[in-house]
Amino acid sequence: MTTATPSVFFALFDTAVGACGIAWGDAGICGVQLPEADAAQTRVRMHQRFHDAAEAFPDGEVQAAIHGISAMLRGEAHALDTLVFDMRGVPAFHQRVYAVARAIPPGQTLTYGEVAARLGEPGAARAVGQALGRNPFAPVVPCHRVLAAGDQPGGFSASGGIRTKLRLLIIEGAMRGTPGLFD
Repeated sequence: MTTATPSVFFALFDTAVGACGIAWGDAGICGVQLPEADAAQTRVRMHQRFHDAAEAFPDGEVQAAIHGISAMLRGEAHALDTLVFDMRGVPAFHQRVYAVARAIPPGQTLTYGEVAARLGEPGAARAVGQALGRNPFAPVVPCHRVLAAGDQPGGFSASGGIRTKLRLLIIEGAMRGTPGLFD
């Protein structure tokens, strides 16, 4: 009896904010995971998200992605714009939202409504929020840089919720000078 060779792999890696995870396959990066309460919980989350993935040592482009993500989470310069994502199964609208979010420079933010306007769909702020809430590539697709109206934090689906979002924004120095963001 032969066992199937895994087509998706994952690894955990230490960052300034905790143990993150990354999953990859032949078509690119399948997902990135912000830290859970501890490394064991992050590993559990990776198994939940990628049922058949095998834990493996990353090399090449995945190792470069890990270095970039780690730098980002230390508040250092990073180059993540060349990473290739496996977007199979990601709805077209979500892909468009993620492209706009990836274009937001570190230290800057947009609102859900501003992202919707950049998509040419000014009434789609709620749909933008829903797409970002399902972002499988956080923080590489920096959904934390997208705020609610009035520069309020809005929601955040990663472990720690809004507290994690604010922490990421503080690391990047993202303050628009508007009262309320860090109240």
